[in-house]
Amino acid sequence: MSGTQARSRLEHQRDRWYREGWYSRRTLIDALQQGAAEHGDTPVVFVTDGVETANTPAGIFRQSQQVAAGLQGLGVGLGDAVAVQLTNRLECAVAFEAVLMCGAILVPIVHIYGPHEVEFILAESQAKALIMPARYRSASYLDRVGEFTKIPTLRHVVVVDAPPGDGYLSWPDLAGGRYRHASPSADDVAVLIYTSGTTSAPKGVQHSHNSILAEQQTLPDLVTGDDVVQLVTFPPGHIAGVGSLLRPLISGSRAVFMDGWDPAAAVDLIHRHRITATAGTPFHLEGLLDLGDTGQKLATLREFLVGAATVTEEQGRRAAAAGINTYRCYGSTEQPTITSARSYDPAPARMGTDGLPMRGVSVRVIGPDGAEQPVGVDGEVVTQGPDQFIGYRDPALDAEAFTADGWLRTGDLGHLDADGRLTVTDRIKDVIIRGGETISSGQVEDVLNAHPAVVEGAVVAAPHPRYGDVVAAVVVLKPGTALDLDGLRDHFAASGLAKQKTPERLVIVDALPRTSMGKVRKAELRKEHFENP
Repeated sequence: MSGTQARSRLEHQRDRWYREGWYSRRTLIDALQQGAAEHGDTPVVFVTDGVETANTPAGIFRQSQQVAAGLQGLGVGLGDAVAVQLTNRLECAVAFEAVLMCGAILVPIVHIYGPHEVEFILAESQAKALIMPARYRSASYLDRVGEFTKIPTLRHVVVVDAPPGDGYLSWPDLAGGRYRHASPSADDVAVLIYTSGTTSAPKGVQHSHNSILAEQQTLPDLVTGDDVVQLVTFPPGHIAGVGSLLRPLISGSRAVFMDGWDPAAAVDLIHRHRITATAGTPFHLEGLLDLGDTGQKLATLREFLVGAATVTEEQGRRAAAAGINTYRCYGSTEQPTITSARSYDPAPARMGTDGLPMRGVSVRVIGPDGAEQPVGVDGEVVTQGPDQFIGYRDPALDAEAFTADGWLRTGDLGHLDADGRLTVTDRIKDVIIRGGETISSGQVEDVLNAHPAVVEGAVVAAPHPRYGDVVAAVVVLKPGTALDLDGLRDHFAASGLAKQKTPERLVIVDALPRTSMGKVRKAELRKEHFENP
């Protein structure tokens, strides 16, 4: 499929979502205005450097209008890109809303990205302005301004928590002036967000007002009850963080936002704010469960949503003992929420699958020839849905992103069961090909993480002169335990897994490298432990 054909397919899908009622002429500006009017007094709490700041959708809307007026005074208008690199804090919510109120394109950037990654994003997005912190924890951001100002399109840098300086404005400089209502189209690009780029250059993923609002329509399906209070730890530079930050501003849901992961602080917030639901990876769940006296402090927490990762049987038992139902979901930057289990599903469906397709979403699993795979047989997961992106910033990338008949290639392996539930088993790039046989790292990790000495482990491919690849395990051990390859072989033999799937290399580490979302950086593990001479 050529890039032009891919664009044509995307336009065809857009027409379909209009016919089905997912899309309309309503923009995020309309949604934010309505949210402030209808849910204006709902508390929204931000925890920044341990300090809590409470506000409301109406209060944030008023501040965003002032900041939007300031951005307009700097020349920001329809279709201009404005990058925001902040943590979960009040200023981030205001900045996100202000950029959208200008009819501009919001470019969220993960707060831990270094100057090289940020420069790439600023240059490719052609950002006209950047809003960033003076520092985050031990990292100073002010040193980057000089290099950023060399980017031709970048005219303004705004630094939060610092007075005006050489080459940048301060946050108060944006307050003032008169806001002029903007009128973008609902099909215009509203959010441009970049993939992590752990194995290649980041890809700029473009979402329209319609695709973001479609995602907002399905988010309430993920939690249950009328008393929902969510603890949000997703960084706002991630697509899940964007959706989480917009949700209380649009629908009035109650939420508490953390600017960085701290399990002890999270437990305290859950207790004091009577949190009922949160989300993260097994790493975050383990952090909560490892703390003492969780029975009382986690008493209100009933739902923990895990993003496309396997919860071990031990974690599931511990969570259930604390009254917490764990369940999985699956999505991507290109399509934020594709499938999800529900907290009320039976345990095998909650913990062993990634759930059913969301409302409006279709999922297929195809083989190398493009034909659909039978139930239970792995293949590439391809999807369609109204929350799907509208194309990459670089249109040359669109051609490879879709099948000939217009389905999004996720790059993930998985299978459907007889009930239509999806189970993602691996990234296609993460499979291990040993002597011509394809081995799923996810399947091996399930057995690895069941070993009584293992806190957490990851499996990657290690090069081998005869077999091409062999299975390599990188593990974190429980205090006072030991593990060697012989012990690992015995454990895998007892599991009944095929012998060739048993790890043939073992590395023990103090911690696994992670992304801002808590996912393990497998490319880094391969490079550090197995690819270097």
